[in-house]
Amino acid sequence: MTLVLGIESSCDETAAAVVRGGREVLSSVVFSQATEHARYGGVVPEIAGRSHLRAILPAIDGALEQAGVGLGAIEALAVTTRPGLVGSLLVGLSAAKGLAFARGLPLVAVDHIHAHAYSAVMEYEGSPYPCVTLVVSGGHTALYLARSPLDLECLAATGDDAAGEAFDKVAHLLGLPYPGGPSVSALAAEGDPGAIPFPRYRAKPGRAGFSFSGLKTAVLYHLRGHAPDAVTPAPEAIRDRADVAASFQEAVVESLVRPTVECALERGVEHVAVVGGVACNRRLRQSMAEAAAAAGLEAVFPSPAYCTDNAVMIAGLGQHLVDAGLLADLDADVSSRSA
Repeated sequence: MTLVLGIESSCDETAAAVVRGGREVLSSVVFSQATEHARYGGVVPEIAGRSHLRAILPAIDGALEQAGVGLGAIEALAVTTRPGLVGSLLVGLSAAKGLAFARGLPLVAVDHIHAHAYSAVMEYEGSPYPCVTLVVSGGHTALYLARSPLDLECLAATGDDAAGEAFDKVAHLLGLPYPGGPSVSALAAEGDPGAIPFPRYRAKPGRAGFSFSGLKTAVLYHLRGHAPDAVTPAPEAIRDRADVAASFQEAVVESLVRPTVECALERGVEHVAVVGGVACNRRLRQSMAEAAAAAGLEAVFPSPAYCTDNAVMIAGLGQHLVDAGLLADLDADVSSRSA
């Protein structure tokens, strides 16, 4: 089995991992930039790129040390090349190219979204394929039909904000710290999820899809009111903050769970997988597991550490790209878009 070094730098985490045979995790190192971006309420590309430059080599060295192997033991390199912030992606790709050239190692270019989809498989005993996979993170909300690690068909996507972006924006309205997902979820635990009837987006019959801009706007108008001269109140003046957080979270969860389960039933699969940073959300996990079981399906989730951006999933999927002979040249480039 191949020993693959994975490198991830698509957004605001610099990560490296060593994985054997696509599933056996020998190490995982992640340097988060959350505190660097918190004051801005979101990721600043320039800051992200500079942080990756400082962290990329320590991440790689740390992954090798944690795995107890030297660079000479690595048999292939896997690196994220899309989608993401171009400047951030270039840092990881440049490091991977340098190592591949210096050591004469095969290099594979990994799609970050496809790697998230694969993350649910790494800890699953057996094979969940084919399955419907919900990729839900800060920048992406989409449904895929995954027939194998390398065969993914996009079935639906959001037409506006991703779910994670909506969490960040509502957190800002409520005066909660970045990143918004954990902050809103923590406050929601103190509130009533049925207190405020926020809208749920429903796609046209026969067409799965997501939209969170209307929900985000509904939260805004609930907080400021509908008067022409109304302004958003200061967080300390919002008396029902916990109820707003809980009701908003419930609306997001229902908007994710229903189309995912419906899509799985339409496609005749037996498994649904939920991946990406928002897959850490406890309410989403609980609701998806219950809805899937009621429909005779099995819900599959990665461990929380593999939901957020990491290099384990990059190295894991990289194994399958190596096995399929889908190698990248040293003139490989990055892209802000998924394949």
